[in-house]
Amino acid sequence: MTKEAPGTAPDWSQRPQTADAWVRRAHEVAALLAEDAVERDRAGQTPYEEVQLLKDAGLVTLLAPAEYGGGGQDWTTAYRVIRAVAAGDGSIGQLIGYHYLWAWAARLVATPEQIEAVERQAAQENWFFGGAVNPRDDDLVIREEDGELVFTGKKTFSTGGKVSNVTVLEGILEGTDDHVFAIVPTDQDGITFPGDWDNLGQRLTESGSALIEGVRVPWAAAAGYTETADGGHEFVPRIYNTLNVPLIQLVFTNFYLGIAEGALTRAAAYTVAHTRAWPYAADRKDRGVDEFYVQEAYGDLRSKLWAAEALAERAAAQIEAINAHADSVTPEERGEAAVVIAAAKQTAIDAGLEIGTRIFEVTGARASANAVGLDLYWRNIRTHSLHDPVAHKRAEVGRYALTGELPAPTWYT
Repeated sequence: MTKEAPGTAPDWSQRPQTADAWVRRAHEVAALLAEDAVERDRAGQTPYEEVQLLKDAGLVTLLAPAEYGGGGQDWTTAYRVIRAVAAGDGSIGQLIGYHYLWAWAARLVATPEQIEAVERQAAQENWFFGGAVNPRDDDLVIREEDGELVFTGKKTFSTGGKVSNVTVLEGILEGTDDHVFAIVPTDQDGITFPGDWDNLGQRLTESGSALIEGVRVPWAAAAGYTETADGGHEFVPRIYNTLNVPLIQLVFTNFYLGIAEGALTRAAAYTVAHTRAWPYAADRKDRGVDEFYVQEAYGDLRSKLWAAEALAERAAAQIEAINAHADSVTPEERGEAAVVIAAAKQTAIDAGLEIGTRIFEVTGARASANAVGLDLYWRNIRTHSLHDPVAHKRAEVGRYALTGELPAPTWYT
């Protein structure tokens, strides 16, 4: 895959200095990805080059502290970057979004010493994070052996797989209900990826199963665990720990919005260049773009997408308010953010699926050709939006609207 013609490569030698400049960098990446997104989707090859593109652009260390060599940006910028990248390629938008969540995982659950060590090394070595974390799979078991933790089992779904430098593992400590997270090198004999991701959309996300066989982790690397006076180990939760789900749900929201933006932009370009007016209309036009129904449809879809983006921005603002005092966040603040994120997610899904379908009505029969590839956008949103039932998100918002009930933290809320 060749991303750039000679002489046209962007100058990425300098790190962006502002949030807006980081988003512009993401749009440059998206433009390169969009050039052959359909062909790469059809080929379904492991996206090593695409992830390298993210690294070359500096996007991988966006959230890492500046003192360690990272971008030092906030989640609002990260969400906008996800949206921009996903407009060029939805799969790669998902990959960078999940990467940001797993790169942030240490801040959610780790000790201060662990956070510093992970973020410093991740920034300096330009780590790309994957995750084998699927709470509905309980067959990744951890046993203690010779003072170490040994992870063994399977995760039906993971993300990042072969393209990651490190993988976030999650399992249950044998004989307990305790979940343990640890960051481990991906390239080791104990981790294999069967390559069984063969789904309708999001084909380049390396989201298939992960086999974990005897991966050893020292207790010191168990996120958030500290040694007790009697030589045991204890995890002390806090409310901020539970923000991992709202954060990732808003990641979903933003790459759905990016995919929808890509669909609308590409469809509009096709309509301008190729869609013909209907010659048998009562009010015959010379060009497809002059057809009333075409203008009305694009106006409707663009308005819905702008509205969904505005709700996503509101949700991001609530995340920033929480991050400003992460150690003293209240259950109420966490719950209210989760409700708005639930609303943003369902709105993004609705807008994205409608855009992915209706663009065919305003591009014409020839646009259904496989070579055009307009099916890519609907397939991508349809596939990932099944991650957890959107009906439950609607109900969460409904309960809040009716009684003020806030969603209790779970693995999906």
